[in-house]
Amino acid sequence: MGKIPGQKTRDLTDRNLSFNMAGNKLVLEGKTSIISFFCGLCVVLIPFIASVASHIDWVFDYLTGFNGKIATLVYITVINGFLLLIYKGPLYKVAVRACFLGFAFGCGVIISCADTTWTHFGWYMCSLAFFHYSEYLVTAIINPRSLSLDSFLLNHSFEYTVAAASSWVEFIVEKLLFPDVKQLSWLSVLGLLMVVCGEFLRKMAMFTAGSNFNHIVQNEKSQSHILVTSGVYAFFRHPSYVGWFYWSIGTQIMLCNPVCILGYTLASWRFFRERIEEEEISLIHFFGEDYIEYKRKVPSGLPLITGIRMAS
Repeated sequence: MGKIPGQKTRDLTDRNLSFNMAGNKLVLEGKTSIISFFCGLCVVLIPFIASVASHIDWVFDYLTGFNGKIATLVYITVINGFLLLIYKGPLYKVAVRACFLGFAFGCGVIISCADTTWTHFGWYMCSLAFFHYSEYLVTAIINPRSLSLDSFLLNHSFEYTVAAASSWVEFIVEKLLFPDVKQLSWLSVLGLLMVVCGEFLRKMAMFTAGSNFNHIVQNEKSQSHILVTSGVYAFFRHPSYVGWFYWSIGTQIMLCNPVCILGYTLASWRFFRERIEEEEISLIHFFGEDYIEYKRKVPSGLPLITGIRMAS
């Protein structure tokens, strides 16, 4: 059957249109998320103003103590109303999520810098908020065609939500019953280092993979999909999972949560073992012998996880 006249030109035009739409999505949604994140983050200005201008009567009256907490709630309410006015529909959904994460990050900074025994929980808030926001922002940069609200990973799974809530409950209960356990600064610093290194490794993996990275395991190979074996992928087959694995455990070490340290380790290990096996079935289907050879040479990066077993 002969080629339809002009078919190649139309295919190229459609492809260019697709890339242009992706670029526009990055500019619009990416920029919206950045502006909104910093709007939420600006909550840190409330205690800052209170500290530098406490000699002014109205500042002392309205921005310190209990009134300072009321001012914080008023601030986020006003900002949310402002975002609702300037962004509509899908963009507002992006804005409100990014603003919430910026607000959470800002509150974490406030708690971390305050004279309180909740300092390590402030670190945790910053780590959690930054992780979820950066997942969206990096996706907007490297693979805008796959960008969606799910890129924030806020609705990752029911199990993920339960795990997060469990860690908060454990921290609060143990802080009330065994407060000294939560003051092991050396252990919290170790957890913080694990979080920072895990976050760095995951984002390096995302940038190295570029448009090949997707939060959802792909069952069909796209035209632009290539096997990435350079950069951090030269050391681990699944560096983004390695980073996320140690990041998740690090958050619980940071909080000095003994029960969740064990629970997160077992649950994360099981999740990534199943995820890697599922993903490698597709990768072998996509790249055949090239991936099999890569699998022989490079470890998964996660303890006791070898990936899909190959027949002898």
